[in-house]
Amino acid sequence: MDANNLTLDDFLSRFQLLRPQVNGASLNQRQAAVLIPVVRREQPGLLLTQRSPRMRKHAGQVAFPGGAVDSTDASLIAAALREAQEEVAIPPETVEVIGVLPPVDSVTGFQVTPVVGLIPPDLHYHASEDEVAAVFEMPLAEALRLGRYHPLDIHRRGDQHRVWLSWYQHYFVWGMTAGIIRELALQIGLKP
Repeated sequence: MDANNLTLDDFLSRFQLLRPQVNGASLNQRQAAVLIPVVRREQPGLLLTQRSPRMRKHAGQVAFPGGAVDSTDASLIAAALREAQEEVAIPPETVEVIGVLPPVDSVTGFQVTPVVGLIPPDLHYHASEDEVAAVFEMPLAEALRLGRYHPLDIHRRGDQHRVWLSWYQHYFVWGMTAGIIRELALQIGLKP
């Protein structure tokens, strides 16, 4: 399938037909979750944030709303929804969760579960000034175009690790965020 012709119906049917393979193997014990907010339109969008330059970790990076699971969270999905509300004011009741992708181990010691959810096109985002510098939308078809991501192999603590890099407008999309977007593209059957 070609990402350029991707409609919301195409995305939903492919995502639901090709369920992700989730395995339990993880190097990390601490749990976190991110919301992959897909804006519900005929030509859907992908909502992303740019983290505040004042953040202790990952300052200025493009990311999905999300963070560590709190003891008050009933589930990983609840954690992703809570964080999306805290970071960009997405009301949890407006998110239609359609599934999760396999967890990803972060370099900061978390096992991060990406939660895929549809959000209405008319939401008014309000970025938390402490955590988020910008909120922007990227066309989903563009985000899922595998050719836009370039690999960079790095060595860290004796292990080789592949990082994916991409640009969208003036935003540098890389690391875990780019890897999750690529995984979503592969999950729905797009070809590299």
